[in-house]
Amino acid sequence: MISLLDYGAGNVRSLRNAIHALGFSVTEIERPEDILKAERLIFPGVGAFGAAMERLHRLGYVEPLREYLAAGRPYLGICIGLQTLFEGSEESPGVAGLGLIPGQVRRFDDSELAVPHMGWNDVRVERDSPLFADYAGEKLYFVHSYRAEQTAENADWVLASTDYGCPFISAVQRGQVGAVQFHPEKSGAAGLRLLRRFLAGDAVSATPARRGAAAAPTHLARRIIACLDVRANDAGDLVVTKGDQYDVRESGAVRNLGKPVELAARYYEEGADEVTFLNITGFRDFPLADQPMLEVLERASERVFVPLTIGGGIRAFTDGEGTHYSALDVADRYFRAGADKVSIGSEAVHIVEQVLARGGEGDGSSAIEQIAEVYGNQAVVVSIDPRRIYVERPEDTRHHTVETAEPGPDGERYCWFQCTVKGGREGRDIDAVELARVCERLGAGEILLNSIDRDGTGAGFDLELVGAVRSAVRIPVIASSGAGCVEHFAEVFERTGVEAALAAGVFHRREVPIEAVKGYLRERAIETRLR
Repeated sequence: MISLLDYGAGNVRSLRNAIHALGFSVTEIERPEDILKAERLIFPGVGAFGAAMERLHRLGYVEPLREYLAAGRPYLGICIGLQTLFEGSEESPGVAGLGLIPGQVRRFDDSELAVPHMGWNDVRVERDSPLFADYAGEKLYFVHSYRAEQTAENADWVLASTDYGCPFISAVQRGQVGAVQFHPEKSGAAGLRLLRRFLAGDAVSATPARRGAAAAPTHLARRIIACLDVRANDAGDLVVTKGDQYDVRESGAVRNLGKPVELAARYYEEGADEVTFLNITGFRDFPLADQPMLEVLERASERVFVPLTIGGGIRAFTDGEGTHYSALDVADRYFRAGADKVSIGSEAVHIVEQVLARGGEGDGSSAIEQIAEVYGNQAVVVSIDPRRIYVERPEDTRHHTVETAEPGPDGERYCWFQCTVKGGREGRDIDAVELARVCERLGAGEILLNSIDRDGTGAGFDLELVGAVRSAVRIPVIASSGAGCVEHFAEVFERTGVEAALAAGVFHRREVPIEAVKGYLRERAIETRLR
C-alpha cells in the first residue's frame, strides 16, 4: 500500500497524477495511525520549514512519523520531505525538525546567486542505489531557498549532491529511507523513472560512499517557458489566444490558437521547461467560480510533468453571497488543482502602492506575503507589465531611468519603465525596478517581466528593461515579450543574465520551435535541459 502524507501545503495533485500515470494507486494519510499502516510512505511538500512542522504537530503526525522512520520502513521525502528529516532550519529558528539526520538546513548565499535556486540542475550520484539505477545524468527540477549541508556527521546519509554556489545535499538514503530535494513529479521522464523505482519497491539500499570518485560540477540550466493566454471565446469555450498589443480579436472573433490542455501537453513533449497559463478574462469578480480554468489545471497536470504556473485573479474578493475569500484561499484552490506557482499582476501594483504609502514595509496583509508565508517564496511570481516613458534628463523624473539606445519620439535619450494595470491600459506612478524590489522584500520568489512596447512585435526582448530589473533584484527573472527568432533567446541570456525566457505566439504558431531554441542555445554554450 502506497500512502501519501499530504500535510496541506503545495501542489500534490501532480504527484498523485504521476503515481497514477506510472500504473500505481495511492491512499491518503488521514489520521496519525494511518502512517504506521503504510507499506510505502511518500511525504512531499513545499513551503516554509516552520509551517510544515507546525502542521505536522497539529495533525498529530510527528510521533508516528518518527516511529515509522526509526523502523527503517520505505519512505520517500520530496523537498520539505527531505528538509524536515534534519534537526532544524535557518528558515525557522528554534523549530525542531524530525531529527533523523544530523545537521541544519541553511539558506543559499544570495550575494551573487539568484535565490530561490529554481530550475533544472544535475545531481552528482555519490553512491550506487537502485533509486538512481535508471538515471542517465539528466537534469531534474529544483525549487528551494534553503539547502541541507553535508557534514562528517551526516556523510553516511548522502546519496547525491548538487552545486549552486556551493555543494548541497540533493538526495539522501539509508536502507529503505530516502529523500530528494528536487521534484521527481516535475522532472519529466527522468523524474518519473526515479519515482517508479521507489513505487515498485526497488530502492531498498545504497552502497557505501564512493572513494576517490571525480566530483564533476553540476550546472543550472536556463529555462524556456511556454505561455498560454487563455480566455473564453464567443461560444463560451476556453481557447488559447494571442493578441497584437493586447487585441485578441481577429475578424470580429476571438483569435483561437488551440485548446489549452492539448497545447500544454504538446509543449511538454517538445521540451518546454515550464508552462504558464494566464487567464486574461474570466473570474474578474469571483475567481473561485471560474471552474473551467480549474479544470484546465487539473487536466493539464495529468499530462504535463513540468512546473505549471497560473495567473489572473489571484486576490482577495467577496462573492455574490457576501462570503469573503482571501488571496491565500484563492491560491490554495489553484495549488490544489495542479498549479505549482501563482502569478500576481495588477494586484501587485496596488499592493506596492499601499506599501510605499506606509513607508515601504509590509504588514503581512498582502497577497504576496500571505501566500509566501504558507507556500514559500518560490510559489509567488510577480508579473510586471511596464511601458517606456521618455524624458530628456534623469532629473526630470523621480523614477529609475536608463540611457537608451532607442531614443524617444523627440530624440529623448532617457526613459523609465512605467508599471501598468488592467492589461496594459492604465499607467501608474511606479516604475518596474521599484516594483520588483518591493515585491522581493514582501516575499515574491520570481519576476515575470513583460513589455508593453515589445509584446507581439517579434523585435526581440527589451534588453534595457530586462537588464535594469535583473540587476536590481536577487530573485530569478523571466524575460517576456518580443521574441521572434532563436537569436533573441540567446541575446537575452547573454546580455542580461536572466534565468528564464518566455514566449507565446511564436511557439503557438510554430514559427520558432522550442527544440530549435534549445539547439541554438547549446551552440552558443548556454546551458539548457535536453528534452
